[in-house]
Amino acid sequence: MANTLSSETPRPGTIDMKLEAVIIAVADADRSKRFYGGLGWRLDADFVVGDAFRVVQFTPPGSPCSIHFGKGLTSAAPGSAKGLYLVVSDIVAAHAELVARGVEASEVFHRAGPGQPPISGRHPEGRSYSSYVTFSDPDGNSFILQEITQRLPGRVDASETIFTSSGELAAALRRAAAAHGEHEKRTGGQHDVNWPDWYAEYMVAEQAGTPLPT
Repeated sequence: MANTLSSETPRPGTIDMKLEAVIIAVADADRSKRFYGGLGWRLDADFVVGDAFRVVQFTPPGSPCSIHFGKGLTSAAPGSAKGLYLVVSDIVAAHAELVARGVEASEVFHRAGPGQPPISGRHPEGRSYSSYVTFSDPDGNSFILQEITQRLPGRVDASETIFTSSGELAAALRRAAAAHGEHEKRTGGQHDVNWPDWYAEYMVAEQAGTPLPT
């Protein structure tokens, strides 16, 4: 019987499976440890077992997922990890911090759409998912910073909306404040005494990809 693709939508999984760590291959663990420490990433572990095994774990600020490198972890060639995505809420600020830490990062660029060629600068309308910066570690493992401020529908469970750092929360508050200013203009310029509720609704909807309040 020939294989066929089902037109039915797969049922969502019921068991949480949270991506915890990604293994990258490096040639010199000590050199990589200095590099990722220099990025300001958190050093979680450095376990050595004899001459054949070592695992170093770093976690980017605000990330639920870490990276592992060392010895005896993978048969992949050093530098073979390509295009690991790091999501940020402010691509310009993220680029400035990389440069300040001595990282040879690309300039900020954007794409008009998926698969479109890169264009210099941040997306002129600040469109979510559209602005990027790239950099590599000393072995050539490459990372892509992507600016995401509003998720596409269904990408985040609205009941589990979280902000993983004070910077991310502050950026969300600034966007909510700007949107609320437009909201007050539409309501005749009167002060909205329920602005905390409006802010909260806006921030959760923006992150969860649901319709924004007006």
